Amino acid sequence: MSHVSSHSPHGQSPLRTVQVLGGGSAGSSAHVRSLASGLVARGVRVTVCAPAEADRAYGFAGVGAQHVPVPRSSDPASVAALRTACADADLVHAHGLHAALRAALALSGRRVPLVVTWHTRAHAEGARAHLLRLLERRVAKAAAVVLGTSSDLVDRARSRGARDARLAAVAFPAPRTPVEHNDPDRLRHKARAELGATDRPLLMAVGSLDGHRGYDVLLDAARAWRRLDPLPLLVIAGEGPLRTVLQRRIEDEGLPVRLIGRREDITELLAAADLALLPSSWESRSVLAQEALYARVPLVATAVGGIPELVGDAAELVPYGDAVALADAVVRLLEDPAHRELLMEKGARQAATWPTEDETVAQVLSIYDELTQPRPLG
Repeated sequence: MSHVSSHSPHGQSPLRTVQVLGGGSAGSSAHVRSLASGLVARGVRVTVCAPAEADRAYGFAGVGAQHVPVPRSSDPASVAALRTACADADLVHAHGLHAALRAALALSGRRVPLVVTWHTRAHAEGARAHLLRLLERRVAKAAAVVLGTSSDLVDRARSRGARDARLAAVAFPAPRTPVEHNDPDRLRHKARAELGATDRPLLMAVGSLDGHRGYDVLLDAARAWRRLDPLPLLVIAGEGPLRTVLQRRIEDEGLPVRLIGRREDITELLAAADLALLPSSWESRSVLAQEALYARVPLVATAVGGIPELVGDAAELVPYGDAVALADAVVRLLEDPAHRELLMEKGARQAATWPTEDETVAQVLSIYDELTQPRPLG
């Protein structure tokens, strides 16, 4: 597929893009790095405006992009820095709502196309929910194209007034799993021993300790597992405001659950688990779900947001907030190795259908070309 603007024939200057990233999730930061790498390889000039800590973690300059440190706050200095960085851009692509609002403010009065990717859905209640709706409307209307990483985000963008909203599933770089090491069994045993699950099933959940993650429901379900022998151990990796509340419940109710905080070795820990659990009230393209299927770990997840679309029939799906259904699904799987094996096979097949990084870059670049090509007269 030839991209006229990106390969800059006939002496045209290369397409100049600015990628705007807020604090953002790990998923959106990894996506911007992957996108920058693919665009640079195709002859596009890429500037990434992101907080300094995001560049330290993801190394945008390492893939050939220019990094401009822009703090994530919406103070005037941040918008002014962004305005300067976008001065000679042919197109600006913002990732996430807050980054998109800043980009829209920085571009006000200029006819530079703005592309916005909605990676996830923000959560708010009461007066904040009203402000969030206003923010979503402002961003949806400012964008030439809104890209949603799941179909329900595309629908949401349309309902907020987006002129053009499309599905753009973000590729997840396949993690290096311990299978690539010489002795995966030894690594698995080491991880299980460290967590205290050598002779018992290991259940794993990953994600910030926030209200929308459904960990209260997960702890309700853990009560039902206390009757099992051997007793499964549930390990939750992540940090957040609910840590104290969850820890108190675990201790008061004697639940077989460990909170292990933020970890850098999630891929290894997950590969050692018997089941991965995702009890959230909403997810788009969940990183945990993708890592679990790649690592051939059976997944029990809530049927919310983009999860059913992402996993197909390769996971056990339960209604959100239903602790009994969640507990039952886990017990059934622990008692049925053949069904676990079937889910592992289906998971590997499902993961093979997800877009590659190359396909993701090609789709985004075709949208850039569409928005920056001169329109034929007549």
